[in-house]
Amino acid sequence: MTAGCSTQKNTGKSRWWHAFNARYNTYYNGKTAYTEGALEKENGNKDNFTEIIPLYTVGNKKSRDLGKGKFDRAIEKSEKTIKLHSIKRRPEWTKNRRKTAKDIEWLNRKEYNPFLWKAWLMLGKSQFQKGNFDEAASTFSYMSRLYSTQPAIDGIARSWLARSYVELDWLYDAEDVINKMKRDTMHYKAVDEWDYAYASYYIKSGRYEEAIPYLRKAIRHEKRKKQKARLWYLMGQMYSSLNKREPAYKAYKRVIRQNPPYEVEFNARIAQTEVMAKGKGKQMIRKLRRMAASDKNKDYLDQVYYAIGNIYMAQQDTANAISAYEKGNGKATRSGIEKGVLLLRLGGLYWQLEKYNDAQRCYGEAIGLLDKDRDDYEQLSQRSKVLDELVPYTDAVHLQDSLQILATLPEKERNDAIDRVIEALKKKEKEEKRAQQEADAEKQLQQQGAIGNRNNMKKPSTGMNTSQGGVWYFYNPMAVNQGKTAFQRQWGKRENTDDWQRINRTVVNLNPNTTGEEGDTVDSLAVNDSIQPANTDSVATDTAATDPHTREYYMEQIPFTAEQKAASDEIIKDGLFNSGVIFKDKLDNLNLGKKQLVRLTSQYTDFQRMDEAWYHLFLLYSRQGNKIMADSCLAKLQADYPESDWTVLLSDPYFAENAKFGVHIEDSLYAATYDAFKADRYDEVKTNADLSAERFPMGQNRPKFIFINGLGMLNNGDAKGCLAEMKQVVEKYPQSEVAGMAGMIIKGVQEGKPLHGGKFDLGDVWTRRAINIEESDSAGTDTLSKERYTEFIFMLAFRPDSVDNNQLLYEMAKYNFTNFLVRNFDIQTDTDNGISRMMVSGFLSYDEALQYARQLYSDTDMAARLKGCRRIIISDTNLKLLGTRYSYLDYEQFFEKAFAPITVSEEQLLNIPENIEQTEEDDDEDDGKEEENDTQDMFNNNGNVPQQNGGVDFDDDFYQ
Repeated sequence: MTAGCSTQKNTGKSRWWHAFNARYNTYYNGKTAYTEGALEKENGNKDNFTEIIPLYTVGNKKSRDLGKGKFDRAIEKSEKTIKLHSIKRRPEWTKNRRKTAKDIEWLNRKEYNPFLWKAWLMLGKSQFQKGNFDEAASTFSYMSRLYSTQPAIDGIARSWLARSYVELDWLYDAEDVINKMKRDTMHYKAVDEWDYAYASYYIKSGRYEEAIPYLRKAIRHEKRKKQKARLWYLMGQMYSSLNKREPAYKAYKRVIRQNPPYEVEFNARIAQTEVMAKGKGKQMIRKLRRMAASDKNKDYLDQVYYAIGNIYMAQQDTANAISAYEKGNGKATRSGIEKGVLLLRLGGLYWQLEKYNDAQRCYGEAIGLLDKDRDDYEQLSQRSKVLDELVPYTDAVHLQDSLQILATLPEKERNDAIDRVIEALKKKEKEEKRAQQEADAEKQLQQQGAIGNRNNMKKPSTGMNTSQGGVWYFYNPMAVNQGKTAFQRQWGKRENTDDWQRINRTVVNLNPNTTGEEGDTVDSLAVNDSIQPANTDSVATDTAATDPHTREYYMEQIPFTAEQKAASDEIIKDGLFNSGVIFKDKLDNLNLGKKQLVRLTSQYTDFQRMDEAWYHLFLLYSRQGNKIMADSCLAKLQADYPESDWTVLLSDPYFAENAKFGVHIEDSLYAATYDAFKADRYDEVKTNADLSAERFPMGQNRPKFIFINGLGMLNNGDAKGCLAEMKQVVEKYPQSEVAGMAGMIIKGVQEGKPLHGGKFDLGDVWTRRAINIEESDSAGTDTLSKERYTEFIFMLAFRPDSVDNNQLLYEMAKYNFTNFLVRNFDIQTDTDNGISRMMVSGFLSYDEALQYARQLYSDTDMAARLKGCRRIIISDTNLKLLGTRYSYLDYEQFFEKAFAPITVSEEQLLNIPENIEQTEEDDDEDDGKEEENDTQDMFNNNGNVPQQNGGVDFDDDFYQ
């Protein structure tokens, strides 16, 4: 029977047999798995009702992996069905019979199993439900071509192709499929599928008016109540976006009729109150307050009060809207998107009202709850960063002003004010304690299984889920932002730099009074711990003075004495200056910036940076178009601070030109100076450096000018002048890119190494040679070895951002494991002076390493993967000198002379175990012979010698 029904035969019997077996064997198992996967995705899906929900649950990224195992099985069974039961052989035709149009279509088919199209359809739908939309698109595109002679199947396949393109955001391709389908006659069996396709396309395009008719048809086709409820909710959202309140209200009502899960029903009721709030605000607010009072809504109070706040905002009642939002924030039990949206709206209101302290609090929490894919996330992130920088200064000013006022009040009024603060603190702690007790009681009830049927209802997450959908923590932006918030609560706002906890981040210690070795850094977090009081009896602190529930605690902070008042004033000065500059430059709030800076310049005339404050006031008035006040600021600077850099800058006759074109002019001047340095025109370098100091004293390239000028002095024999310039770079510009190299030069001098001239290239890492202060002065370690029979290493060197290091490590390990059965090669990775290196070790000679390199690059796939890597064969002895005494370019030139001409053994050395001694060949016979293979390109990056480009690096030794 099996032989008689081979897929190589195309008879009525074979077609029936394969269709029957495909349907009730492999396809049935796959269809069962697909159904189970679809139900798992439907039941586990959680929509974000604060935005337009997607037409398909797979559109939710967090739901994408639901049912994945089931869909994989469905794909497997579909592929097996196609493989076992596909009949592509054309049937035999009786030539004496005339062909009809139907016969011609039949003979032109590419697949003759009448059931197999369903396996193809299930394959594509399974890929679609997994979120592999590109694979699904490929499957449906092929299916459309395979069944091009059958309009019904072709129409269904093309409808799913359009949907796949829509989910990929390839709207142009989707539109092309749709337009072509409009020109053709659509088979009636494909109409239902195309209703979904049209709805999907128009929704994704934001054309809700055109999408609504098709979505209404799709709802009629839908048989699952949960999905039908989702579609009605989507319908309500689209009507609401079109400001059609009455149809939106009816759509949300249809959601409730479907008896959906409670979360969907709750959101529909909330949405109803918002769309019907116009003219019925008080009625809707009363309804929402009743919902808030219901025990079953206690986990959704943030949404209830958010809706109340929205109604107040529609009535332009900002004060009550803020009150409602704050209440929702305080009563929220979840840390999810809903709370994030509430905080985002609340933060926006505070931002408009210029209450930046409250705005920072809201934005700081919201950024950890919202997804980066939101359209307004970039604005949220930018505002949060600026406020994190601003608020500490404004808070400090406000606090010190309050404390100074308290110091001037009569004792009774001062005590009353302190008592009010203590009462507020106790009330807050009491509320927090009650909330914690309730949470503990609820948790205990859940553990005991005593909360009845409520356990059957899926409750929203009440905490931070750092691994939703099996995603690693650092791939979850919401979890990362929440972690940042927690870090800032403990450590405060810290700049994202190396050694963020240290005071001195330079490579050299310029403080001569510091004991210990040069370059030792001080841990700022351990400073207080290292200070030991002289008298241990004085360490015993007054309990009352450290307890925030007592008056003494607050009295300790009030500046009563002149010294305390002076310290408080210093904090105010710093806060006024920095907040004024931030208001001016980063918030573009010129009025608040002027308020801060004017108070500073008028009230605190002894401020150390007063010249800079007047400079910023000059810029502020200039931006406001107030030339009279701007000129008065300039006159003040010229009269009181004639030597200030800011006065020199503003007095410059080229100031206006520099303000417009200064960046470009300075860049051009630096490029010319750098070219002059490379051409040994050191007088020109000095002239340009002096011009930079005169015209661009605060330019971005100023540290580079100083650095290159110092090197020019060194090449002219002025070692002391060079050292002074390097110290200036380290002291004034510790964050610049040349500060590290300047520090290394100074450190070498501090260790007794004399200086002599050298050339640099900042950008070319391949010519860079770092200063190794520990290297020996002996000639033996300074010379590259030509020894051939010693341990060698094959190295791949590349810029850190040019190659995926982890992927490369995997590919190299896989290649070694699969190609070398008797040898084990170790792979190590490191970073050396701005170069990432992957080193394969275990070669007993140069010959082995070169054979390995040739075999590796003869593999076409590996050669393609290694694009962008520089190939280096080097001995262990020479490796120690690479990047220190000799640059990579130096070693390449050495290799071409010393090793490249050598003829290596033709024996397959890598197939010989390591414990078998190899016979040395006569090197003398091979001298002068060249390899047929192009070893000269071994070090070139894709055949190109690296070009030196615009940076600074060593060409000759700095130290003798």
